[in-house]
Amino acid sequence: MNDGKRPFRIGRIDYANVWPVFHYFDPGRLSGGIEMVYGMPAELNRLLREGEIDLAAVSSFAYGLSAEDYWLLPDLSVSTFGRVQSLLLFLKKPLEQVLNGKIALTATSATTVNLTKIIMEKFYGGHPSYETAEPSLERMMEKADAALLIGDHAIRASWTDHGYQVLDLGELWRELTGHWMTYAVWAVRRDAAAAHPEAVSEIYREMVRAKRLAAARPEPLVAEAVRRIGGDSAYWQGYFNGLCHDFGSPQQEGLRLYYRYARELGLMDNAVALAEWSESVSA
Repeated sequence: MNDGKRPFRIGRIDYANVWPVFHYFDPGRLSGGIEMVYGMPAELNRLLREGEIDLAAVSSFAYGLSAEDYWLLPDLSVSTFGRVQSLLLFLKKPLEQVLNGKIALTATSATTVNLTKIIMEKFYGGHPSYETAEPSLERMMEKADAALLIGDHAIRASWTDHGYQVLDLGELWRELTGHWMTYAVWAVRRDAAAAHPEAVSEIYREMVRAKRLAAARPEPLVAEAVRRIGGDSAYWQGYFNGLCHDFGSPQQEGLRLYYRYARELGLMDNAVALAEWSESVSA
């Protein structure tokens, strides 16, 4: 818990899919001191749960497990209606064999791991075995029939001529359900929001401003992605255009369905309320 003796801490996943919220985010515009904490989704999920950070973009699944401790920041998410390009299942064997084979799962994202299980088991009736592995496609495929990669690891692997069939999980989800899929949400700990309401208000307004600016001026994000990750401008323009960082009714409806299926498969125990932060709840 933030006891007031340290800066307010914000967790940031350094995957390209959150850049449109963070690229123009300027802590210098805030009146209070904050500290940015960088990490993989799984690490930030843990830090927020344990109170080591106060606010973060976290896996949707991680929010669902600890929803009673968090408020959702309104209208902020990482969502797609269809193809996402950075949540990919690579198949060494035909899907019919993978459904009862072995799938290597990335250790970095709870949402996508459980989305994979929902698709394989709920929709296709499969019963694969799973193993957790570091995100290296070559090493994952040494012992598995398929491998799940997310984020920049998935993007880079998709550019390689490896001969594997590649399934885009966002595209599969839309085909199977007709819904949006939300992979990450922005959450603040309820105790941190109660203790620092003005800081949360300022941070939230700055994030919304940054999101809108990125939508209006995406060129620096595209250039940064080419420089840091590779590829060309056309790829990254298409990638960022395919992402949605809003969290309105369509995205929430899709996320509720995801939670329902997760409960049906025993991946989580309780129903999840999408409880949004507002100025009044911090008062």
